[in-house]
Amino acid sequence: MINILFAAHADRWAQYEQPLTTALDALELDYTLSTEFAPEEVDYIVYAPNSDVQDFGPYTRLKAVLNLWAGVEGVVGNETLTVPLARMVDEEGLTQGMVEWVTGHVLRHHLGMDAHIVNPDHRWHPEAPPLSRDRPVTILGLGTLGLACGKALAMLGFPVTGWSRTAKETAFPCFSGDDGLHAALDGAQIVVLLLPDTPATHDILDAEAIARMAPGAVVLNPGRGPLIDEQALFDALDSGHLSHATLDTFRVEPLPGEHPFWHHPKVTVTPHIASETRPDSAARVIAENIRRGEAGAPFLHLVDRAAGY
Repeated sequence: MINILFAAHADRWAQYEQPLTTALDALELDYTLSTEFAPEEVDYIVYAPNSDVQDFGPYTRLKAVLNLWAGVEGVVGNETLTVPLARMVDEEGLTQGMVEWVTGHVLRHHLGMDAHIVNPDHRWHPEAPPLSRDRPVTILGLGTLGLACGKALAMLGFPVTGWSRTAKETAFPCFSGDDGLHAALDGAQIVVLLLPDTPATHDILDAEAIARMAPGAVVLNPGRGPLIDEQALFDALDSGHLSHATLDTFRVEPLPGEHPFWHHPKVTVTPHIASETRPDSAARVIAENIRRGEAGAPFLHLVDRAAGY
């Protein structure tokens, strides 16, 4: 019997119990799924980093921790976690959701839709936007999400440039390493941040990086809050070098009501919805990794502890 502990906020159990049961049954696994086990009886933990489980030491039978989130910054540094840690990579749910959010907001800013949606003076704006081929887009971060978004935008005709900390093979131009960051940003009119939260990525979009972008450029951040130097962002918005920032992730969440992001006329806040885990598809990813663990096959989407993601 495989004992699977679901360790997340209590409200998540109602959302995940049936999808996980369905996915595990489909693979004909002999299991018990619960929110309560004696630690020494647990084989796998389906995990959210904000759960009550923070000390993995008592889980002496544990084979793997299967994260429900794409981000693992809240658990990867836990010294008591010595078994394999898998992050959530779900092309049906997380990836598709991110592609839709990024594509939607890129098109929103590309087409200048805000001026038409909010137009209290009823001004007539006959100026047509450029075509997509004349709107360079740069994506910082070329993991599963970044590559999928880049592919979707390229199919719409946008000239996409990517940047990754390590070299990647992509269907569009790609820079890597510290030297390649500014080259990737040169002349970009829309920049999408899809990097993980690690010490190496904190404030990666600083004043120097923003200065490389085209005048009037737009920043989209559905990645992680600490990627942006907030003061540098405000300075660039106030000077007009950046025309807008649409932000989905923040250093503190929920974003406090007094935070200036809520009140700045050139900032759009979305409440961390760009890439929500969908229980049905995420459950299938979890179940497949448990099947692999029991079969002695390699786990999918293992976290590189040294890299932090």
